[in-house]
Amino acid sequence: MTEVGGRVSRIDGAKQPANCSAVVGLQWGDEGKGKAVDLLAPRHDAVVRYNGGANAGHSVVVAGQRFSLHLIPSGILYPGKRAVIGNGVVVDPWKLVEELDGLAAKGVDTSGLEVSSRAHVVMPYHKIEDSVREDLLAAGAYGDNGGAIGTTRRGIGPAYAEKVQRAGAIRMKDLLDRRMLEQRVHLALELKAGMLTAWGRGKSDDERSTIEAKVIIDRAYEVGRRLAPMIRDTTLSLHGLLGGGGSILFESANGTLLDVDHGTFPFVTGSSCVVAGVGTGAGVPPMRLGRVLGIMKAYSTRVGAGPLPTELSDTTGHRIRERGREYGTTTGRPRRVGWLDLVAVKYSAMINGATGICLTLLDVLAGFDQLQIATAYRVGDDQISDFIPDAAELSRAVPVYTTVAGFSSEITSAKKLEDLPSAARAYITFVEDFVGVPVDIVSVGPGREQTIFCRD
Repeated sequence: MTEVGGRVSRIDGAKQPANCSAVVGLQWGDEGKGKAVDLLAPRHDAVVRYNGGANAGHSVVVAGQRFSLHLIPSGILYPGKRAVIGNGVVVDPWKLVEELDGLAAKGVDTSGLEVSSRAHVVMPYHKIEDSVREDLLAAGAYGDNGGAIGTTRRGIGPAYAEKVQRAGAIRMKDLLDRRMLEQRVHLALELKAGMLTAWGRGKSDDERSTIEAKVIIDRAYEVGRRLAPMIRDTTLSLHGLLGGGGSILFESANGTLLDVDHGTFPFVTGSSCVVAGVGTGAGVPPMRLGRVLGIMKAYSTRVGAGPLPTELSDTTGHRIRERGREYGTTTGRPRRVGWLDLVAVKYSAMINGATGICLTLLDVLAGFDQLQIATAYRVGDDQISDFIPDAAELSRAVPVYTTVAGFSSEITSAKKLEDLPSAARAYITFVEDFVGVPVDIVSVGPGREQTIFCRD
């Protein structure tokens, strides 16, 4: 305890118990974070999403039923579990309602959902701006900029940009105050007038009506009333939970290599995907984290543009894509596929301070006689062992592979490490030794039961 203004303060960061956990992606997203969160949720009192928007997609299979979640944390699938959308998320309220209705139709209780009043809102004009920017880049007139980023066109980047610019930005709490909502929508539309006017040329009346102030305000106020019961100060709520001895599981969207600061810029997302984002995106200090579980696939994938050093554009890549169902949860786009890049994974584990690894989709590699693992890069005449978090520079890197033995038998029914073929166990050990982080969990299929716990 410390003296503050003559009073005794009981807030002592050094003595706060590190009883919380975080799940972060160690690659370019789509690593299987949804399943990992689902597995760890029973050990925590709340599951919190702290970054990203409806561009993220987490798939979880429970009793043979697949759930695709975009904004709502995976912990919602456990009855009575608190699921929280933190202030660091940009919320598309219409998508959120659609997701809530979809879960309700499947019998899922969503009464435990809380949404931060300070989370920023993705508005219809953000999606238009996202598409205009992508089309401009895709036209090729600005080739030195690397072409289109390959966003989901869900308005995520523009919403984050407006959050930082501040003028015209709308937060969830503003959806409940029509006067405030009107002021901010009118200001936002005024600031974007030129772009929206150009976009509206040649559009139908219905399309142009989506950027009319009254239409936007009416729709936003209506959806705000629907979501009002769950909008609150989630930072206070979470600290109240921690003060009562509760524990929290933090769920990251996207992956470390898409982080706006530490990823392959400019082909990144608009938020902080790394574990440090917990502090800003949820208001809980990272010192409360006792476990950081890094999620990685047994191979590499990427959606959208940007370098993927180990990319496979042949029949091997197609085989992995089909076996792994590598199609975007949000967009349905086929994911680009490549051999495992451990240079990238080691970098991500370092950035996040990963205490353990969850290795997913190992079953997809069954049937290969040999497997390739990138353990270094060659750039020109030089061989390097460090990851390059810059798209232009990384695009010149050629992977240096280490060949390891494959395994022919299917492993989807394995319950413990001893059930795996020796080559599959050797693959796991190779990952541990190279990255320097133990593999705690191995996933051999989409179901909860298709999981091997190497360490508790």
